Amino acid sequence: MRAVACLMVLVHHLVLRMNFYKIPPDLDVTFLIGRFGNHGVSAFFVLSGFLLARPFWLALDGGHPLPSLRIYAMRRAARVLPGFWFALTVGFVISFTVYGFPFDMELVGRYIAGFFLMSQWHWRTFFPVQGDGPLWSIPFETTCYVLMPIGFLLLFHPKLRSRSPLVSRLLWIGIIAVSLIGHSLVVTYFPTDSVGRGWQYGFQGGAKEWMPRYNPIGFFAIFAIGALAAGIQTILSARRSVIYDIIGALAIAMGAWQLPQSIGGAAEGYAWLGVPYQFPALPLAVAIALAALPQSRFLAKLLDNRLSRYIATVSFGVYIWQDIVLTLMPQLFPSSFGTGSDDVLGGWITSSLVATAIIFAIGTLSYVLLERPVMRWTRTRETTMMRPATA
Repeated sequence: MRAVACLMVLVHHLVLRMNFYKIPPDLDVTFLIGRFGNHGVSAFFVLSGFLLARPFWLALDGGHPLPSLRIYAMRRAARVLPGFWFALTVGFVISFTVYGFPFDMELVGRYIAGFFLMSQWHWRTFFPVQGDGPLWSIPFETTCYVLMPIGFLLLFHPKLRSRSPLVSRLLWIGIIAVSLIGHSLVVTYFPTDSVGRGWQYGFQGGAKEWMPRYNPIGFFAIFAIGALAAGIQTILSARRSVIYDIIGALAIAMGAWQLPQSIGGAAEGYAWLGVPYQFPALPLAVAIALAALPQSRFLAKLLDNRLSRYIATVSFGVYIWQDIVLTLMPQLFPSSFGTGSDDVLGGWITSSLVATAIIFAIGTLSYVLLERPVMRWTRTRETTMMRPATA
């Protein structure tokens, strides 16, 4: 699932480099569907909620204490911050050295807000740097990292803690409902004005257009659906069954069907309550697949292969570096992606293949040289912290 989300977002950014006026008519629908690969962001949020919530559900159902929030925070910081900070800094530097944006307090303020994971709360800082647009989602996700344990603190409270798994899952549905109410209040009471609004005004104009429908509270609802899927998966029978293959296949088909449903509407796929990326159908499809596939007999073996594992492993590096590569290429090679060529499609395909190879090479280096060493060091620190004191 992580590999699919990674490739969806990459295809989305590659398609944006294609001149849509030069697309052969028989490929129109293909490129339009590829344009909605941005919906993969929703899959990332659902997946994160699913993976991070499992230890909490297992502890809750097993009658154990709340998992260590200190270790939880250390692991999240180790997984996200080194790569994010490095890509953020590179994007910041090329903003004024390569792209020629004024090196002023506006640009510096956006960088600082992103560095401290606070850029998600205002349109001026929404995109923390000019040189790497996708970094907007990282502070959004870290907000979910904070909100999820708060939700579980309520479930672990002695007065709310239930011996019934069903009751605890129903309480979590209540948390999703509260987050959707919060999203609706944000959309209603914090609209952006129309001055400088729109992508024709650059990143900040685009952020004005996205907000307030793009807000951390609404994205937590997506994240929390993934957490609920983990709660369901942990109480399912561990026995593998073809029934789960069928459910998983139907969920995948349901999720894939959401992309063409966005054709003719906003590129962001605004749906129920104005939450982007075909909410709630797409997040629910991903959640159902995540809950069912671990118990499937055939799809688990088919989908969890060496290639998908590799893509999933380096996906974070691929995500945070792809826009830097794709934006730099036309700067360094003006004919990239078929610009000025009679064969625009051929030029786009060639540049896309080259860009993909470079992006995955950088993503691999990011994982091997930066992300993995920090995560291993953090696990060593955890072992030291958990070691009992001796006299």
